[in-house]
Amino acid sequence: MTPKFAAIVTLFAGLSLAAGAFAQQPASVSISIKNHRFQPAEISAPANVSIVLTVKNLDSTPMEFESVSLRVEKVVTGNSTGIFRLRPLAPGRYNFFDDFNQSANGVLVVR
Repeated sequence: MTPKFAAIVTLFAGLSLAAGAFAQQPASVSISIKNHRFQPAEISAPANVSIVLTVKNLDSTPMEFESVSLRVEKVVTGNSTGIFRLRPLAPGRYNFFDDFNQSANGVLVVR
């Protein structure tokens, strides 16, 4: 193998790795809760990629973001933010709620 050919092969291998890393960037999704209601009540994300879900609690009281189907449960104190790193999900609807106030509920639609 000539040095020039080896350099070209190395360059293409590096570009392939960089493209693969770029394709795996997580999707970012945000939602707020105010007056014990999710805003918006329905959010969406792409299928088969990791998701970073940001939950902003705009109320002064704590809430517990919970979802059986997403396998998450976390208290988000008043006037703060919770970050959830979700695994890649298949297309579908994933319900979530505030366990401290179960009338506050929403859905993550994965397409």
